Amino acid sequence: MPTRELRLTNRRGLHARAATKLVQCCQPFDVRVAIHHGNRQADAANIMSLLMLAAPCGTALVVVTEGEDADAAMEAIVGLFDARFHEDE
Repeated sequence: MPTRELRLTNRRGLHARAATKLVQCCQPFDVRVAIHHGNRQADAANIMSLLMLAAPCGTALVVVTEGEDADAAMEAIVGLFDARFHEDE
């Protein structure tokens, strides 16, 4: 079960567009992705639960992937975070 701490570096944090991109990033994989912010947890397949994390820019999130494609999904998620959700282009 790969686990990584990733920091939101895009200007607006985990807002609606970024949450949508995260959901779409995970969809091609056979995986369950949990995102943790403090004592709160969200399912990366559910935009509303991601928004409930209320994670602004600078927030460290713990990402846990579980399933057949766990490593590949984690790689894609790390790439999305590194690309700042393609918002600052």
